[in-house]
Amino acid sequence: MKIATYNVNGVNGRLNVLLRWLEEATPDIVCLQELKAPQDKFPLKAINDAGYNAIWHGQKQWNGVAILARNMEIEEITRALPGDEEDVQSRYIEALINGIVIACLYLPNGNPYPGPKFEYKLKWFNRLAHRAETLLKLKVPVILVGDYNVMPTELDVYKPEKWVNDALFRREIRDAFATIVSQGWTDAIRKLYPNEKIYTFWDYFRNAYQRDAGLRIDHFLLSPQIAKKLNAGGVDRHVRGWEKTSDHAPVWIEIDKI
Repeated sequence: MKIATYNVNGVNGRLNVLLRWLEEATPDIVCLQELKAPQDKFPLKAINDAGYNAIWHGQKQWNGVAILARNMEIEEITRALPGDEEDVQSRYIEALINGIVIACLYLPNGNPYPGPKFEYKLKWFNRLAHRAETLLKLKVPVILVGDYNVMPTELDVYKPEKWVNDALFRREIRDAFATIVSQGWTDAIRKLYPNEKIYTFWDYFRNAYQRDAGLRIDHFLLSPQIAKKLNAGGVDRHVRGWEKTSDHAPVWIEIDKI
C-alpha cells in the first residue's frame, strides 16, 4: 500500500498539478495540507473523478486538511486535535482506512519568533503529543502524517546555521518533535535514509529549488504495528519543478499489507 502526503498550497489553484501527480503516482491514501479553501469549495467532483473518496476540513484563505483514499472507505474519527475547544484553525483530521488510523496534520509555522504564533505552535505540539500517546496505547496501526513545519536535525535543512532562530528550527520545536518520536514512533523517511540529505520543501525565492536549498518538514511517524511493515519511501521532488506547482513536493511510503 502506498501512502502519501502533499502540502498543495491551494487545492483549487493547483488542482491540475494535484490531478496530474495522482494519475502518475497512483497512491492509495493521500493526506493533503494547506487547502486554502472553505468547506464548500473543496473540488470533490474532480477528486472523485480521479478515483478517490475524500474527507476534508476546509477554512477560508488559510490552512485546511484532507484525506483521500482510492477504492477504500474512509471512516472519519475526528476533525479537531483534542485539547483546545477554542482552536478554530483547520489543521487536523483523523480517519480509519483499511484498518489503519491516519492522522493528517498541518502544524503551525510559528514565525515570527518570539511571539504569540510561536507560543501557539508549542501548545499545538503539546496537544499533538498527548494525542499521539493516546493513539499509541490503542496498539493498532497508526500513521501521523503531514506538514510538521519542523526540521528535526541539521541534516534536514540547507545551511542550518541560518535557521537557528526560525520557528521551524528552534531548539524548543525540535525537542517537541523528538518528544513525540521518543514515545515509540518511527520517522519513516529517516529510517529508510538514515544519513542522506532529503528535502521536501523548496522556497519560491532565490532559486531555492534549482540550488537544492531545501528543508525536510513533511514527515511520517509510524506506530510500532506499522513500522515493521515499512518497505520503501521517497520524495517526488520532480513535481516541485512543474509549472504553477506547490513549494512542497509529495512524500510517500510503501507498507506491506497489514
